[in-house]
Amino acid sequence: MEETQVKKIPNATAKRLPLYYRNLKFLEELGTCRINSSEFSKLVQVPSATIRKDFSHFGELGRSGYGYEVSYLISVFSQTLNVKEVTKLALVGAGNLGKALLKNNFRRNDDLVITCAFDNNETLSGTTVGEIPIYSMKELTQQIKKRKIGTAISTVPSKYSQNAIDLLVNSGVTAILNFAPGRVKVPKHVHVHYIDLTTELQTLVYFNENM
Repeated sequence: MEETQVKKIPNATAKRLPLYYRNLKFLEELGTCRINSSEFSKLVQVPSATIRKDFSHFGELGRSGYGYEVSYLISVFSQTLNVKEVTKLALVGAGNLGKALLKNNFRRNDDLVITCAFDNNETLSGTTVGEIPIYSMKELTQQIKKRKIGTAISTVPSKYSQNAIDLLVNSGVTAILNFAPGRVKVPKHVHVHYIDLTTELQTLVYFNENM
C-alpha cells in the first residue's frame, strides 16, 4: 500500500472513525483479513457510499474489486485516533451514572482510562470505585494538574454543570464529555461534547413507533 496522504477530515467523518476502528478490531479478532465497503456497511450500519467517501480522505486505502485490508485500515485509523497513546481521564460526579462509568472504565479500550473521580459529597472523598480514587471537589485542580489530565467526563446535573465545567477548564482541561443536556459556556479552545440520554431514547421511541 502507498503511504496515505491525510487531508483535513470533516467533522462528520471524524465522528465515525471510532466506530470504524472498533469494528475493524472486532474483525481482526475474528481473523478477517479483507473486507469490502458493502460488507463493512452491514456491520457498522453506515451506507457503503459514505464509507468509501470517508476512507477517501486518507488516500488510497483499498483497490476496486479487492476491498480493504483490515490490518492496514487499523494501522491508519489508530494513527489518526492516536490510540497508541493512553489518554488519562478525570470524572466529575460520582453518583449512579458516574459509578457505573468508573466500574466499566473502558475495559475494551486500552487507550482510555479514568484515573480519578471527584464529587461534592464529602462522604465519598477517600473512597474508591473499581480501584479508582474519589476526591473532594476541593482537590480537583491539584489532582488534574498533578496527573496532567486534559480530558474529563462530567455527569453533574445541568443546574450544577456550569460550575463543574468552569472548574475543569480553569484546571487546564480542554476536552469534556458532558452528560448534562444543558449547554455550557466555555472558551473557544475547549471542546465539549454532549450526551443526552433522554433525547436519544425519545428519538428511538419515535422511530420505533413511526417507521
